[in-house]
Amino acid sequence: MNSIGNPSAAATALPKLMTMMADTHSLEQNASAKRPLSPHLQIYRPMLTMMMSIVHRVTGFANYFGTLLLAWWLIAAASPNAYARFQWFASSWIGRLILFGYTWSVIHHMLGGIRHLVWDTGRGFGPKEREWLAAAGLIGSITITIVLWLFIMLTMGIA
Repeated sequence: MNSIGNPSAAATALPKLMTMMADTHSLEQNASAKRPLSPHLQIYRPMLTMMMSIVHRVTGFANYFGTLLLAWWLIAAASPNAYARFQWFASSWIGRLILFGYTWSVIHHMLGGIRHLVWDTGRGFGPKEREWLAAAGLIGSITITIVLWLFIMLTMGIA
């Protein structure tokens, strides 16, 4: 007779089943203690595309703070004294460094957005294309920022 029709057999089968489940649970606990729960940065080798993805997020965050500079400039334009204070800051070495960094951040984030736009069309997912797009974004953002700043400094007589 099977355990369904025999109450005493069902009573002995249940503790065996519970013991097997408990043993499985202890095996899972031991296995998880010996290996990480999920892949981590220690496992992955940093790749250009991964680093550019991180930098894209960082530049997006930095653009919020750079926009405060833009707002300060626009608000300062209403008053000669306020504009003089902004101009003093913007012409100092730290001000220029921050503005240069903000310029690079905006351009890099824009080129990263173009890369994502290309990906949205279903193109550029091959290994070589991904690496090329990431390198082009990095080299392009640095080049465009330097060329833009040289142009502004030469045309405005700031050197």
